[in-house]
Amino acid sequence: MKVFYTHAGCTLVALNPFQPIPDLYSLDVMKEYHCAAQPQDSKPHVFIVAEQAYRNLQGQLEPVNQSLVVSGESGAGKTWTSRCLMKYYATVAASSSVVKSQDTVERIERRVLDSNPIMEAFGNACTLRNNNSSRFGKYIQLQLDGRQLLVGASVQTYLLEKTRVAYQPANERNFHIFYQMLKGASSEQRKEWRMPQGQHFDWLPNAKKTVEEDCFQETVEAMITLGLHAERQRQIFRILAGILHLGNVNFSCPTDESQPCNITEQCKESVQWAAELLRVPVEELHTCLRVRMLKAGKHSVLKPCSQAECSMRRDCLAKVIYAQLFEWLVTFINNSICADQSTWCNFIGVLDVYGFECFQINSLEQLCINYANEKLQQHFVAHYLRAQQEEYVSEGLEWSFVKYQDNQSCLDLLEGSPISVFSLLDEESRLNRVSDAKMLRIRLEKELSENASISWDKFSKVPHFAVAHYAGRVNYQIQGMVEKNKDPVQPELIRLLQKSDDPLLQQIFADKETDNSSSKALSKVTVVSKFKNSLESLMRILHATTPHYTRCIKPNPDCKPLIFKKEEVIIQLEACGIVETIHISAAGFPIRIAFQSFIQRYGLILRYSQLKSEAHYTGVEADSSDILLQQVQKLLGVVLNSQTSDPSHSSDSEKRKSLVHCGRTKVFLTQSMLDLLEDHRKKILSQCAFSIQCCWMRYQRRRRNTRRQSATLIQAAVRSWLVRRQIQRWDRAAGLIQSKWRNWRVLLKSLAEVELDDAKDLAEEEVPELNPVVRERGSVQLDSIQEPVTVRGWPMGLALASAPSITVSLTATGFQKMMSMMASLNLPSRRGEYKVETNQCTEGVASIRAQPRGSVKLHYQRSPLLYAHRQPERKTDVTGFNEILLEKTL
Repeated sequence: MKVFYTHAGCTLVALNPFQPIPDLYSLDVMKEYHCAAQPQDSKPHVFIVAEQAYRNLQGQLEPVNQSLVVSGESGAGKTWTSRCLMKYYATVAASSSVVKSQDTVERIERRVLDSNPIMEAFGNACTLRNNNSSRFGKYIQLQLDGRQLLVGASVQTYLLEKTRVAYQPANERNFHIFYQMLKGASSEQRKEWRMPQGQHFDWLPNAKKTVEEDCFQETVEAMITLGLHAERQRQIFRILAGILHLGNVNFSCPTDESQPCNITEQCKESVQWAAELLRVPVEELHTCLRVRMLKAGKHSVLKPCSQAECSMRRDCLAKVIYAQLFEWLVTFINNSICADQSTWCNFIGVLDVYGFECFQINSLEQLCINYANEKLQQHFVAHYLRAQQEEYVSEGLEWSFVKYQDNQSCLDLLEGSPISVFSLLDEESRLNRVSDAKMLRIRLEKELSENASISWDKFSKVPHFAVAHYAGRVNYQIQGMVEKNKDPVQPELIRLLQKSDDPLLQQIFADKETDNSSSKALSKVTVVSKFKNSLESLMRILHATTPHYTRCIKPNPDCKPLIFKKEEVIIQLEACGIVETIHISAAGFPIRIAFQSFIQRYGLILRYSQLKSEAHYTGVEADSSDILLQQVQKLLGVVLNSQTSDPSHSSDSEKRKSLVHCGRTKVFLTQSMLDLLEDHRKKILSQCAFSIQCCWMRYQRRRRNTRRQSATLIQAAVRSWLVRRQIQRWDRAAGLIQSKWRNWRVLLKSLAEVELDDAKDLAEEEVPELNPVVRERGSVQLDSIQEPVTVRGWPMGLALASAPSITVSLTATGFQKMMSMMASLNLPSRRGEYKVETNQCTEGVASIRAQPRGSVKLHYQRSPLLYAHRQPERKTDVTGFNEILLEKTL
């Protein structure tokens, strides 16, 4: 059975399997723990710790900033665990308003996650105990807004092991980024960096060894995501290549001691390439590496360096460039992912520091690393093992102390006042003299011999001292420790880099001071003092937050997958206090809530029960602890009575005492009791929410019905008004139509009377010449003929006696008028007897005249008579001349 996580009290224990486990950290697993009602009831997982911290920040009890402390020795899986925690928060705290896809588009979540590959490439290395060992500490603050959504992050780093750039222990490697460049560069990049295939670099041991982190393309893609453009990337990689070529420079002793050291022939090309890549004058680089400048008053004196001093200046130049480049990268990452202070209100911190280390040769780096682990262990002891038991006693609980391993004596040895290891180191470093390891050992033995945590091997020829850490005894070599603590940087090296034509180097070293006075002041800030100050700042942050501990355990020292060595694991569990944690958690109450906070959150249970029993409830306004205690006891009685009313639960008072205990100012709960309170509270809130929903729906329905009735009444009133207005319009229109019709009848009658024949019309008179206006309207001229012929015309209705041959002349203007004339005249071509047929015989008034003398002029125009637009009927026969047909009665 493969189980990699378990709980030990308030601590999660994580076992490193040393191989990928499928679907253990997938997106579905994240959603499962995030959506669980009680994540602690699920299988132990690192996501449980993450979810508990996230829910605490959401205000389950109090919205306090959270810290996730991931600790363990080197190779136990701290970096991987921190990476999983950041991925979890980038998933569950992502904005839901954005379309969810694998792109999670270049938002802050992606930038936060992509900061990891860059930090690991520049800050991690392959060691004897771990292929991806963090050579620096980092504390990542994930910044959340009021809706608990991830809006930014910031990174704080601690003590980069920059000595690894120029010195790598046996069978270990340099930082990952150098091997990524060596193995992943393109041919053009190799040409630019002067790194042909097969090129050997003294500072890249074990170059043929391949680890999972040797992925150059992943680092480049992360740089692009964070906003490092192509030209800036070229500058960074060019500087790194210059450092590698600087490592190939070796020196030989001169024949004349007054002359500077010589650079070997095979190394001159490396110097040339290093100067070219760093964009500094090659002659000045030669001088800075081999000659130092001394100031005597206002005068400067140049003094050749020995071979050891030349190598030290070369290493110092490489280390200061790499350290400043690393700091610049961290600043750039923070500028890229950090949110404005006004946009976030809480944070979740993830602490990933180097694990406890013990090698054959341990120096200042291991001393600082183990000191940091001692501080974290002391924080755990003070927060949980000691403070929790002392709180039980002060609150009046019956408690017998559980013994635990306290590392306070070790911390007093390292950082105590007035005399400690660090104070003696700093004092020796500030003296303007060459350090003596033997003298420092004698002084340490003299000043600190009373502390039981330090010891010496009197038979050893190498000056050293041994410290009994919480995780084991470690021997530290004194030789070179003072020089590392001084960390000197010669002013001429800084001036050389400030003269560089590389824009990035100019930006990095623009603010560095180079004069002697400032360098003397800066020399007082030693590596140890600087590290102590940064670590104290970190501890202040941890003390101000709610910590969650994850202890990473290394199952075997060989880093082999799925091999579990019991003795190795037990030693680690005992060293970090997990065994004592289990004892205290089993006998104690892991959850402690102040009376006031307890009433604020769970007081509704008491109010609801009293309202249900029709009892009068008075709110708790006073701050008296006695009144609060009474209310808390009543509240707990309600919850426990409701629980014991269930026949499946025992009503044993001893069992009830094991669930909860009321102290003087706080309520002490077990996890099961807290779950019971939360369930009871959720039920009451659900019932209240249901009642509110019912009332709201009833109000909405009543409001909707009232609006519907009002709308119906308004619509009826408007319709009646519209009908009345329409009828009134119809009445007025009918009256107007009747009036117009009567007037029209009168007009028609008068026109009809005018059209009737008059005696004057029969008088003989000369036919006047055709009027041009009549000609324009159209006319028909018929010649005088003897034979009678019937001419059927509309609307003239005039019958003429004429000969069989008729000549018709039409005068009209416009095609429409001509066609109308032709359609109105119907001239039959039959010979014989003709009849006069008029259309007016049944439809209107017609005039029949005698045969005129001469020609007849027919004027065609629209008749004003009724029905004048209709076609004539041909069945009616009319005979005789000068016969007048009057209009029929209408």
